[in-house]
Amino acid sequence: MTDTLSAARIQTVRDHMALECTHEWDAVINTFQHPRYEMHATGVVFDGEEHVRGYFDSSRIPFPDLANEIIAIAADDETVLVEFWLTGTHLGPLKANGRVFEPTGRKFRVRMAATFEFAPNSDKIICERPYSAADAKLRALGLI
Repeated sequence: MTDTLSAARIQTVRDHMALECTHEWDAVINTFQHPRYEMHATGVVFDGEEHVRGYFDSSRIPFPDLANEIIAIAADDETVLVEFWLTGTHLGPLKANGRVFEPTGRKFRVRMAATFEFAPNSDKIICERPYSAADAKLRALGLI
């Protein structure tokens, strides 16, 4: 992989993550060749634009201010790895572990990582895989 492609992929990830914070969903979708999220903590996969947009909508119900702060970012041949803080305020009902947790108004901050897989010779994402402990947000909010 060239340094130019590596830099372009890192910039795509930076843009992608920033656009998620500002809810610019069309622009987030445009960072993908094929929209796909594989959620490590739950095993849930959102594949295709319709399912990914549904994930965006449902994840912002409990946390409308969901945001990320990049700690570190690096690239190898096919993947960009990001370590980041995920933050938000519990302002809507949160469905988790077969329960609904009513809004608490509490803020959370959870350290996470994500890998971004890219199409060959492209700066377009084909899969994002976020990694965190299964109940990290619930613990950070004091709900379990």
